[in-house]
Amino acid sequence: MNLRRDRQKMLNDIKNEVAYTRRMIGRDRLDSRVMDAMRKVPREQFVPPEFRYAAFDNGPLPIGFEQTISQPYIVALMTDLLALEEDHVVLEIGTGSGYQTAILSQLCQQVYTIEVISALSAEAQRRFDKLGYDNIEAKTDNGYHGWPEHAPYDGIIVTAAADHVPQAFIEQLKPGGRLVIPVGSPYRYQELILIEKDEKGKIHESNILGVAFVPLIGSTANTDSASKPENTQ
Repeated sequence: MNLRRDRQKMLNDIKNEVAYTRRMIGRDRLDSRVMDAMRKVPREQFVPPEFRYAAFDNGPLPIGFEQTISQPYIVALMTDLLALEEDHVVLEIGTGSGYQTAILSQLCQQVYTIEVISALSAEAQRRFDKLGYDNIEAKTDNGYHGWPEHAPYDGIIVTAAADHVPQAFIEQLKPGGRLVIPVGSPYRYQELILIEKDEKGKIHESNILGVAFVPLIGSTANTDSASKPENTQ
């Protein structure tokens, strides 16, 4: 594995995806800080050893428990949509491998992240400790109700699909904050949605891009199954 070459190829693939989808996502390029974070975080450390040869491919990879690490383009796009600043506090629902979490940690003051699968949560926390990401606080729980103890948040990112936008996320979003969440039927068509809360508390919603994520536990009647996702964290 030539890490420098493979990492640069990943960045080029992201740029090509942005160019291809620019009319849908409403931008010609992603923030340079986001791209720097994508370059800096060692993606190969967040995939199982048997898949490290493909760590920088622009596609999802299995991480166990019928979950995947999202393709780099989706990680970069969702991060960019949050428009993070250095003093921001972010809530992530769905830690997974911890890769998206690590990207966020490079761009803001504090990340709080929740994962419902205990083994994934524990492994992600070990990675954070090993790699020295000390502005991340993680816990194992059902993230459907958010993490009210640390609210309000400047940004909330959800890496599993809900059939609606949970009210808890809206309530825990700070005025001026942004929420990025996939919404739609599990394993069928979903839309990546950006929700902005203005300074008066009014909600503005934008549809960004079609995606496919596993379901957010607690948001549907069928909450105990998850298989074959295309993009999850």
